[in-house]
Amino acid sequence: MKLLEGKIALITGASKGIGRAIAQKFVEMGAQVAFTYLSSVEKGQALEQELAAGGTKVKGYRSDASDFAQAEKLVEDVVKEFGRLDILVNNAGITRDGLLMRMTEEQWDSVINTNLKSVFNLTKAATKPMMRQKSGSIINMTSVVGIKGNAGQVNYAASKAGIIGLTKSVALELGSRNIRSNAIAPGFIETEMTGELDAAVVEEWKKAIPLRRGGTPEDVANTTVFLASDLSAYISGQVIQVDGGMLT
Repeated sequence: MKLLEGKIALITGASKGIGRAIAQKFVEMGAQVAFTYLSSVEKGQALEQELAAGGTKVKGYRSDASDFAQAEKLVEDVVKEFGRLDILVNNAGITRDGLLMRMTEEQWDSVINTNLKSVFNLTKAATKPMMRQKSGSIINMTSVVGIKGNAGQVNYAASKAGIIGLTKSVALELGSRNIRSNAIAPGFIETEMTGELDAAVVEEWKKAIPLRRGGTPEDVANTTVFLASDLSAYISGQVIQVDGGMLT
């Protein structure tokens, strides 16, 4: 039996990068998958076609996770379409990097809303069906930057640190209903975004990582499968670093 056989998952921000890898891995592991995209419409539609081609029920939704009303409607639509919701992966995120002294209010607000407020919105909406079921796994994508901080990313670091506090609080609040809440903190993961960096900069990053390589989206997806599955049935309120030992 596949690890996620019979489970219904909702993944935000799945049109590319880590989110896309999670959606692909979840389908591979037997889950039925709902996912969201916003700006990357063509990529989102292409992913829906790709994943559904294997015969598994998959549906993409164009939805803004940072909008409270849209998040509530999304969860309602997913439960109506799939019948229940077992797994929520809060993956939607953006960066608007810059030094604090030059950072605008818009750069701050957009990152906090997309990265942190979205987690509140979707988690609050998802707890309703999960509480009725008395089961669920909520997985939030934070970052090593949320643990360590990073110059030039005060907005991003603050949003990711906030996710850690939210994750642990939700674990405490909902544990009695058999709802688990965990976070994953990726380190240097090689995605489309990092592909735009100078090769010399990438090599310097890798030298600082004990495993001497960047991570892949699949490395993060595999950890997400573990936290979504019954293999982690007694794990809640934790932050798992997927960073090759970077912060060790």
